[in-house]
Amino acid sequence: MADFKRWKEQRLSRADGSRKGSVDEPIAGIVQLLNDHDHFCTTSSCSGRVVVLEQPSLPPPSSEAAGGFEIQKKNCTWLLVTHQTCRLEDVLSALQRATDDAIFKFEPFVLHVQCQELQDAQLLHTVAIEAGFRNSGITVSRKGKIMMAVRSTHCLEVPLSKKGKLMVSKEYVDFVVQVANQKMEENSRRIDRFYISLQSALESKDCSNNLSSEEKEKNNTEESDQMYNNCTFQTKNRESDQNV
Repeated sequence: MADFKRWKEQRLSRADGSRKGSVDEPIAGIVQLLNDHDHFCTTSSCSGRVVVLEQPSLPPPSSEAAGGFEIQKKNCTWLLVTHQTCRLEDVLSALQRATDDAIFKFEPFVLHVQCQELQDAQLLHTVAIEAGFRNSGITVSRKGKIMMAVRSTHCLEVPLSKKGKLMVSKEYVDFVVQVANQKMEENSRRIDRFYISLQSALESKDCSNNLSSEEKEKNNTEESDQMYNNCTFQTKNRESDQNV
């Protein structure tokens, strides 16, 4: 427990290394709630976002193409990023700036949490699944590091332009924007459910721990009283034997 506490203090004292440099407002309460609890430490998060990104055209298939995706991912340019619902006009404006291949994406809420014990990760996993984040999972490293990832499957990824040329109609762009906005709204509802359920689960956990501590203290007191009574009884018996 001391090692986890020390690691958590070091982790939370670092500067935020994300592109934005801060926790997204829609999930700030969730992150704070977890980090205020001794058994959890958040390591990365995103409330969900709509993105238009540009990347160089994929090279022709070859024997070296296996690693091509990672290269393209590193070389991408972000033309639009929003953590709210988006407007058609903003997406079209971003596409007009593209000179390479442009992709429209919706990425749902994701949260990574390091947990002190496996039962802590299991509690978070149950809350996540019940809130609708059905791609959530737990991993345990060889060194015993326990990570819980809150993930969902309602993603969206659509290529829209090729070498700067829009390959679909504006009506189709409008359609995918509406689909993404619907997914963002559902994402927000799931976040709200997760937050409410998490609060309840942690309160129940703390209450159970307090009751266990009180019960343990009560048992220790009863054992001490019993030992005292036994000693007193034995002393009285010895005194009675001496008097006889």
